[in-house]
Amino acid sequence: MVKILITKRFFFESAHALLGYDGKCKNIHGHSYILEVTVSGEPLVRPNHPKDGMVMDFGDLSSLVKEHIIDVYDHSLFLNEKHREQIPEELFKQFERVIFFPFQPTSENLVEYFSNILLKLLPDGVALYSIRLYETPTSFAEWRSDLI
Repeated sequence: MVKILITKRFFFESAHALLGYDGKCKNIHGHSYILEVTVSGEPLVRPNHPKDGMVMDFGDLSSLVKEHIIDVYDHSLFLNEKHREQIPEELFKQFERVIFFPFQPTSENLVEYFSNILLKLLPDGVALYSIRLYETPTSFAEWRSDLI
């Protein structure tokens, strides 16, 4: 049977700052992120089944990504956990959604982080093929299964 790729696009807003960076991105700044998730699999061959011909229902993929990525990270501030040492804790208490990562919150690191979340959640027979995270309309990082 042939393998087919399907892709779903998501949007979320977040800010980040890069610890120790030698340019403007050391300052807190925001992005309108675009996240594209592509999965692969064989389309279901079950005549009269409501999902006949589908690799995965787009609605199921959307629900999965929304619950585990978009709803968690939308409208958040992403910081390296080492920022905790440099910024008074009182400042963080003023904001509800500050997320500390054990890495620099670059698009490259975030796309790998998101891939590790989704790899554990996809149904049998469906594989994560790629994730693209657009930081700007012209710049993105991409994780692909054929590169690991």
